[in-house]
Amino acid sequence: MSIDRDTFENASEDELEELSVPDRVLGFLGANEDRAFKAHEIASQTGLDEGAVSTALSRLKDRGLVEHKATYWAVTDDADRISGYAGYERATALFNEQFGEEDKETWREHAPDEPHPNAETEQ
Repeated sequence: MSIDRDTFENASEDELEELSVPDRVLGFLGANEDRAFKAHEIASQTGLDEGAVSTALSRLKDRGLVEHKATYWAVTDDADRISGYAGYERATALFNEQFGEEDKETWREHAPDEPHPNAETEQ
């Protein structure tokens, strides 16, 4: 994954240490906790190989950190489980530093009232 020149010049070596594939996948899903994605979408958004993403998702599922339904994957809503995973905290900190922290209220203000047509609904 590439970084911008400003990050390269101003970040410490520890901050620039490459995140593992599971950390990057979990960080992406955590940053998009209100959505579920297909493995190829996660790969495309993170710049990772789809096979590596699929392997990471399976391992994260075994640890109870992500949920899987049909072809979709989402971060677990078990906050205790997530908070116990050190890699998630590190990934979140690096993403927040690079892209800024997200304001959930701003997201909610702009969220559509109706679910996306592709979203599965419970019956």
